[in-house]
Amino acid sequence: MRLFLDANILFTAAHNLDGKAALIIELGRAGIWQLATSAYALEEARRNLTPKYPDCAERLAAQLQCVRIVPEMAQAGCPDGLPAKDCPIYRAARGCQADVLLTGDIRDFGFLMNNRKKAEGLLIQTVADFLKAF
Repeated sequence: MRLFLDANILFTAAHNLDGKAALIIELGRAGIWQLATSAYALEEARRNLTPKYPDCAERLAAQLQCVRIVPEMAQAGCPDGLPAKDCPIYRAARGCQADVLLTGDIRDFGFLMNNRKKAEGLLIQTVADFLKAF
């Protein structure tokens, strides 16, 4: 199973080692599933993490050792209603053939969550929903 991690998942995992997002990365490191993210998501995570939790930058780098950085599938479309700023995340998840896009961005991705039909076969979930179903 391949999981695509949105920026907020990377951010949360780096600053909260006891949280569910960090557990996702630890289980990926253990080989339970494959982890992927994009340069776009990683840059957003770093940009938000550095001013708030500067000591966590090294932790993020260490966690990324088991996360594959994938390109955005630029030619792919996005679901109607998804803000333009989130299209690169969606396209990268689709491009790497992720089974699940994990995000905490309920405001923008909420209408697609847990609805593969609306997301063209991609399952979009929060970490809590994913772990509950897993």
